[in-house]
Amino acid sequence: MAVQDISYVELYVRDKISAVDYFVTAMGFTRVADSVEVDRSSVLLRQGQVQLVVTSGHGIWKFLDDHGDGIADLGMTCDDVARTRDAVVAAGAGPVSEARGNPVVPGFGGVTHTLHPPMDDPAAVAPPGRNWVTSPGASSTYEGRVRLLDHVAVCVEGGRLDEYADYYHDAFGFSRYSSEYVAVGGQAMDSIVVRSASERVTFTLVAPDPAKDGGQLDAFLERNGGPGVQHLAFLVEDIVAAVYECRERGVDFLTTPDSYYDLLAERFDGGEAQIADLRKAQVLADHDEWGQLLQLFSRSPYERNTLFYELIQRLGSRGFGSANIKALYEAVQRDRLSAG
Repeated sequence: MAVQDISYVELYVRDKISAVDYFVTAMGFTRVADSVEVDRSSVLLRQGQVQLVVTSGHGIWKFLDDHGDGIADLGMTCDDVARTRDAVVAAGAGPVSEARGNPVVPGFGGVTHTLHPPMDDPAAVAPPGRNWVTSPGASSTYEGRVRLLDHVAVCVEGGRLDEYADYYHDAFGFSRYSSEYVAVGGQAMDSIVVRSASERVTFTLVAPDPAKDGGQLDAFLERNGGPGVQHLAFLVEDIVAAVYECRERGVDFLTTPDSYYDLLAERFDGGEAQIADLRKAQVLADHDEWGQLLQLFSRSPYERNTLFYELIQRLGSRGFGSANIKALYEAVQRDRLSAG
């Protein structure tokens, strides 16, 4: 029943033209194919080993009304589809349905998982069961800054992290990779990282501490109508170059307080020149016992501010930037105090 890969990520949107343009023009994805069904239409995009499906139409209006533009399905390949489906039922997650000949099982909130048998290269195979038509001028190569989907950040309700982590262990064969609690001032969050045995699928589960102000996590849960994918993290080889390129193309990244880099100099093992480069690009930096982690988050391009994206570069690091989150909170807090 073990999950092997994420075969595709499906995004439901109200404005498909605008959403596709964002990925192609601003983030460097390639439009590969189109599919038209009775109640929806989809565009297939690729870059590196990432495959995105952007879908709109009246058949998805309920999801959009409940959650806004966001991730609706994470297609997953598994070594035994039937056993995985049975494990989901045994875990008590709810009803299992079928779409286009494939089992569809519950994930979290309104997000589902369509199950597929193993594939040699999942990111090179169009999601089965749809009538895909190759897009005019589509390239056979999907080069760009993005190499693969590093992880999926999932925001769930406070107090339920263990429940979701247990579900992904029992139903999909994931194991707990790490857990952490971050608190700064009156704000706090919990996190558990779960990962497939193949190590090619990683979910970072985050939740607000019910006893404290959850800040942006509480706000996300309200805007999203419950749990959902908060962001997708795309792995790149040179984050500074990728940030400059994406910013020039139209990606709006979060602004990092200048005081963050003053704190960074005290805790980061990079030299002055590297910190200066990171400051200029507004990139965040962290390190653990294995190496360095560099990352930067975009602003959400969607009306309900429900979903955003991350660029991440790993120089040996296996972490997920929890120290960055704390440092950002501290920098913002310092700036507020300085402003009086």
